[in-house]
Amino acid sequence: MKMTPDSGLNRILMVEDEPDIRAVAELALEAIGGFQLTACESGQQALEQIGECQPQLILLDVMMPVMDGPATLEAIRRLPGYAEIPAVFMTAKVQSDEVQGYLTQGAAGVIPKPFDPLTLADEIREIWNQASAIG
Repeated sequence: MKMTPDSGLNRILMVEDEPDIRAVAELALEAIGGFQLTACESGQQALEQIGECQPQLILLDVMMPVMDGPATLEAIRRLPGYAEIPAVFMTAKVQSDEVQGYLTQGAAGVIPKPFDPLTLADEIREIWNQASAIG
């Protein structure tokens, strides 16, 4: 079954500790992409808000203080009902072995930083469509 660009994805949980990056991503995803976005500044905040926002996709910064992206994803995966939600890492660390590591940890995709705000929503939709086609 071929998924269309608006294949039902509209709620995204984003975890990003840098306020400037969070602001640009919010603009890119809400104003340009038309998504409902819940933006969190830490893994702990994401765990507290995930039940309220019921995300269909999780967008995670890899390098964050206290709880990094992979640790946050691992904690989210242990919550009831969140084991299968597609997760995407955003990171400047995109050597092929690093990207492979993120995919091995359960990421549906990796978006390199700095990202292009004009294409971010499309990149996320593309990863969502691929993850939906598999799942």
